[in-house]
Amino acid sequence: MTLPELTEDIVALGLPKFRAKQIYSWLHQKYVASFSDMTNLSKDLRASLAEHYEIYDAKTVLKRTSAIDGTVKYLYELNDGNTVETVLMKYKYGYSICISSQIGCDMGCSFCASTIDGCARSLRTSEMLAQIYTAQRELGIRVSHIVLMGMGEPLLNYDNMLRFLDIITGEDGANISARHISVSTCGIVPKIYELMELRPQFTLSVSLHAPNDDIRNKIMPVNRRWGVEVLLKACRDYIAATNRRISFEYAMMSGINDTDECARELASRLKGMLCHVNLIPANEVRENDYVRSSADRLQAFAAILEKNGITTTVRRTLGPDIEASCGQLRRNHAKEASET
Repeated sequence: MTLPELTEDIVALGLPKFRAKQIYSWLHQKYVASFSDMTNLSKDLRASLAEHYEIYDAKTVLKRTSAIDGTVKYLYELNDGNTVETVLMKYKYGYSICISSQIGCDMGCSFCASTIDGCARSLRTSEMLAQIYTAQRELGIRVSHIVLMGMGEPLLNYDNMLRFLDIITGEDGANISARHISVSTCGIVPKIYELMELRPQFTLSVSLHAPNDDIRNKIMPVNRRWGVEVLLKACRDYIAATNRRISFEYAMMSGINDTDECARELASRLKGMLCHVNLIPANEVRENDYVRSSADRLQAFAAILEKNGITTTVRRTLGPDIEASCGQLRRNHAKEASET
């Protein structure tokens, strides 16, 4: 619930408005997962809340911490028994968390482990929040940056995503700056135009991964619906309307999309656009044959983009010893459970 919605309900129960702010603070600033922990409320009120409402929490099933860089990967169990993955990363500027928006994914990208078993359902707003709150509660830290780039396609969970962003950025809640939030999409063009009308302050990250339709059609089925030209036009329109820079995610796969020719074609398509390209060493998934590009190839590709005026970074690989790439931990846990 948003604070206005909670206030309306609290007043309907015959309680003063300030109780809503107290409850909201417990949920979104102190991250409690039980009404019994709201100690400045009377026992009778706590019992009444527990009778009328439910808190959708995330229970830690598995937690792996990288011995290399301290990255923490969680497998959370939700109230209905489904599981989702979340990754917490520590940078010089603070903690960043990558959360899931769906249980699995239906987009079918051939290089991604999250999509192998399809999508069970979209996450509730509360289940998206719970991924952040549980990590903060367990580790005693405060997250400063959020990335919606875990399992699922956020723009196919559009309404819950917007409600999540409203609550997580609210002054009475977690109060995380929208400019410290990135929302990823594989290219759901109609939803990009819907977002554009809202003039959002978060960063839109577009998973491009190829410079042309021939390559993108093979690795990303969504491209058969909205091709590269259509997607990039939507991105240009989005930038013009919002004056916000778009980040293009590009997973580098050896012999697939990492040639000099691909780099030059990508630079040509993005020329003049207010954008940034984030080159990602592709995560190698045992269920497919894709191999990540070498470090030399990554640097050569980046150099071509930079030479053509495209701001480019190479993402640092985090948590390589804990299967920190999306979808692997959940699939392995499910497989182990089915074998026991």
